[in-house]
Amino acid sequence: METPSYQGPALGLFRIVLGLLFASHGAATLFDVLGGAHGQSPTPGQWPGWWAAVIQLAGGTLVLLGVGTRSAAILCSGSMAYAYFVEHQPHGLFPLENGGEQAALFCWAFLLLAALGPGRWSLKELLTFTARPRQSARREMSDRNRT
Repeated sequence: METPSYQGPALGLFRIVLGLLFASHGAATLFDVLGGAHGQSPTPGQWPGWWAAVIQLAGGTLVLLGVGTRSAAILCSGSMAYAYFVEHQPHGLFPLENGGEQAALFCWAFLLLAALGPGRWSLKELLTFTARPRQSARREMSDRNRT
């Protein structure tokens, strides 16, 4: 079965939006911007709130840019799984009753991204694309020198 031509761009847009939303949460918590933290702002180094915000900002930015996407997505997914099971799940079995919908959705979205990769329009793809012409030019030069 052939891959639809829109799959790469759709995945790239999904990655960009997901990374932006996640990084925004981290920035709001760490720097009191974009409406500030949900609840009390953690002090630097405070477990788990401050560390979660650092993961959100750094991981979300990496995912947004498409650099180290799979590794960053695994870390982000794991942090949201932790948030769900430690902070939300004790208050009820289902996400709707324990307020954990956002954590569950972020967790699964990042897991999907870790499995599928960055898609199109990633910085990694751009760097790879610009490196290819250089490599082929080097091969041509070495081929010319051999003859």
